[in-house]
Amino acid sequence: MKFTVAIDGPAAAGKGTIGRAVAAELGLAYLDTGLLYRAVGVQALEDGRGVIDPHWAAEIARRLEPDDLERPALRSARASAAASKVAALPEVRAALLDFQKRFARREGGAVLDGRDIGTVIAPNAEAKLFVTASDEVRARRRAAEMDGRQSLGQVLAEIRARDARDAGRDAAPMAAAADALLLDTTDLSIDAAVAAAIAHVKSRLPQGGA
Repeated sequence: MKFTVAIDGPAAAGKGTIGRAVAAELGLAYLDTGLLYRAVGVQALEDGRGVIDPHWAAEIARRLEPDDLERPALRSARASAAASKVAALPEVRAALLDFQKRFARREGGAVLDGRDIGTVIAPNAEAKLFVTASDEVRARRRAAEMDGRQSLGQVLAEIRARDARDAGRDAAPMAAAADALLLDTTDLSIDAAVAAAIAHVKSRLPQGGA
């Protein structure tokens, strides 16, 4: 069976938590596509001593291996900012496109979360969701994850800056697919958001289920 679940949305809206839960519930493979860009961004920064060279970033993307996605450094605020910058580079996006497309249509089904899954990577996905939340709520969630390493004001400013970059870039801007379910998690508990997502995905399964 080939069945693709595309989950898009801005940072800290809950799409990763939802994506992992959907994949676990239905026995589907899961890919956090943001890790691809984080891995490229962090390596580009390290190789360039703090500067991202577009041509070298594209080369890193072409050489990316699954093990590169396991680095603890990929969960840092520095990695998040670097990911947003390299994601705006058409050469990097092109280098990672095939990897993501193959994963999306793998046998047995797959869940991918990112910012352009339902619009670019898997426009024909059987199930699509766009997960969002207010800026303030997302900032509070991200600040809590960072355990006080940044102030709420700093996190909010970074989230808004990233949203602007992701939505305004020329290459595959972040946008909700026309046929995606809009899931606003601002006032939802994790359990309620996950339940709503799973219900939607199950409704899109072919007769007989996964």
